[in-house]
Amino acid sequence: MGSRHIPVLVEEVMVFLKCEPGRTYVDATLGGGGHASEILKRSAPDGALIGMEWDKDALAEARETLMPFGDRVEIFRENFIHLPNLVKAESADGILLDLGLSSLQLEKGERGFSFKGEGPLDMRMDERTNESAADLVNYLSSEELESILYHYGEERWAKRIARAIVQEREREPIGTTQTLRKIIYRAIPRRFHSRRIDPATRTFQALRIRVNDELENLGKILKIGWKVLRKGGRMCVISFHSLEDRIVKETFRRLEKEGEIRVLTKKPVTPSEAERRGNPRSRSAKLRCAERI
Repeated sequence: MGSRHIPVLVEEVMVFLKCEPGRTYVDATLGGGGHASEILKRSAPDGALIGMEWDKDALAEARETLMPFGDRVEIFRENFIHLPNLVKAESADGILLDLGLSSLQLEKGERGFSFKGEGPLDMRMDERTNESAADLVNYLSSEELESILYHYGEERWAKRIARAIVQEREREPIGTTQTLRKIIYRAIPRRFHSRRIDPATRTFQALRIRVNDELENLGKILKIGWKVLRKGGRMCVISFHSLEDRIVKETFRRLEKEGEIRVLTKKPVTPSEAERRGNPRSRSAKLRCAERI
């Protein structure tokens, strides 16, 4: 199983969600169940939690973690965009969206999320979806690949990388994470290889976002998620890169101007220095929260 996933900003999330007995909470990105477990502890003895997760490996870990809470937990293997179909309107007191990858996903090479090991170029959160990262790099045009890398990865070398991918696949299909990583390394001039961030990071991020429609799905849930919250109910969103955070910030601001919500975090809440030291993967996390009015 590797190391268990460490949830980020736990104390801050609990405070903003106002976890109390008798309330109902939705963890729409259940992951390994770390946040959900704490929500259930804080809302004992009769607080309820509805969990959603579309990654079957993460779901198996969450079921094990949350088993001690018995019938206080209801779990669905679903993408969070289906939230209104699973939760009654105005029935929940809080919603949590943690948009980060779990340690389980990153450490399992066969999932293809990480370029640190060898594995198939997959990147699907849910293998029931059709299109993998390998499908994208082997069949999209150079222009389409460039657009994905630029818009979803903010990659300045998008054109060079896209052309290099197309040239390489003419020789043989690109099927593994390390094959793609090597192509990226060759496409970006050596003098521009950063010591702080691996040259492959932005390309892998862009492909993962596109494979899973992450930004589109985020936009949808930020629009429809409020329907399941009672008045005074709160939504907390933890993002891990600027594209996600920008969507959350702009959507919250727009809904506040329209009188739908009250933003509780004028600036994003970030991990303490102690948390960043103890869990380096938390360093880019940003928490924003708003309340339905």
